[in-house]
Amino acid sequence: MTKAELINAIQKTKGLPELTKKATGEIVDAVFTQLTKAIKKEKRFVYPGFGTFTVRKRKARKGRNPRTGEEIKIAATKTVTFKPAPQLKKKL
Repeated sequence: MTKAELINAIQKTKGLPELTKKATGEIVDAVFTQLTKAIKKEKRFVYPGFGTFTVRKRKARKGRNPRTGEEIKIAATKTVTFKPAPQLKKKL
């Protein structure tokens, strides 16, 4: 699903006030901005019934350049993982 498809789906949801595509897009952007800030600050974001986003550290490791086969060092990084809630798993 693309961002435009998400905005259209939200607009078609019954029971919500009618908003323009621009306003709906701004709300979607605001939600993801706040989600990003929460994950960055607290290292965790939980939405009951949906799941949990957490920050994980990946250790430095050795890898290979696929073109040359040369061994390279891959630096340590942080990544975001998602664990779905049991309610979400049941709906899949």
